[in-house]
Amino acid sequence: MTSPARAEGLAFVIDSGAAAISLVDVTTLQEVRRVPVLREPHHMALSPDHRFLLIGDTVGNQLIFCDPISGEIVRRVAMPDPYQLQFSPDGKTLVVTELARNRVDIYDAESYHLRFRLALASLPSHINFSPDSKAVFVSLQQSNRLVAIALASGDVRWNVDIGDTPAGVLWLNGRVLVAVMGGNGLAVVDPATGAIERHVMTGRGAHNLFLSPDGKTLYVTNRVDSTIAVLDAKTLVVAREIALPGGPDDLDFAPDGTLWVTRRFAHSVAVLDPDSGKYAIIEVGRSPHGIWLNTHDHLPRAVAARETQP
Repeated sequence: MTSPARAEGLAFVIDSGAAAISLVDVTTLQEVRRVPVLREPHHMALSPDHRFLLIGDTVGNQLIFCDPISGEIVRRVAMPDPYQLQFSPDGKTLVVTELARNRVDIYDAESYHLRFRLALASLPSHINFSPDSKAVFVSLQQSNRLVAIALASGDVRWNVDIGDTPAGVLWLNGRVLVAVMGGNGLAVVDPATGAIERHVMTGRGAHNLFLSPDGKTLYVTNRVDSTIAVLDAKTLVVAREIALPGGPDDLDFAPDGTLWVTRRFAHSVAVLDPDSGKYAIIEVGRSPHGIWLNTHDHLPRAVAARETQP
């Protein structure tokens, strides 16, 4: 791989099985650099000030701060078992799940001081927030539960049975949606009580869910069926399915409308046209999991580039 990496746009692909981050040029669709980490990274989150892309090295017990433009590692901080991590919508709180240690940690987003630590069995996994930043919702994969936690106090509001092996969580239109892998679809949950209002079938191994930038389309990755279900975001009606072999897992949206999807079992990323279903394949490291593109308009480089164009 060439070094250093500097491109107009980069996709950050976390190779969990290769202990590395693949940096892929969004224009040429080529991996330009592979950044080694300690042991086993999985997920990432952009800091509220957009200065750093935080990557959790789960087995390495380390939080890695990367430059979101170049991909260079600028800082490393010891942190126990950082699996999934997300900042609250108001940018004041960082929530981290410790998958192997069965804990959820709530940090101050500015100082990274630990405010609350909750023991929650077992396998706390995915995270999402209420829009007012008052609550965080965490799926507990091994105990088949979803928990709501008050961010101000660290108290558990409710902890309910949600179905077999829940994963991705998303707040949408006043409800919490949970991808239930063993249930082959979504559970639609009342955020006040945790009551399941209905189920939406999307495919075997429904794993994660992503809202399109225009807010009109919901994409659900079904890892066992190796499909992506395309839903109307308002009605949650499944419009169609897109076949994508290799265990589609996480995805992000490129400026040209394509979906960049990690193929967890095929050691590659698919660049997918959601209209035609056609895709190109980019080889990366083993077991690619999280993915994020630095081409989003909220980044300084993207905004500056737009403002200088005629």
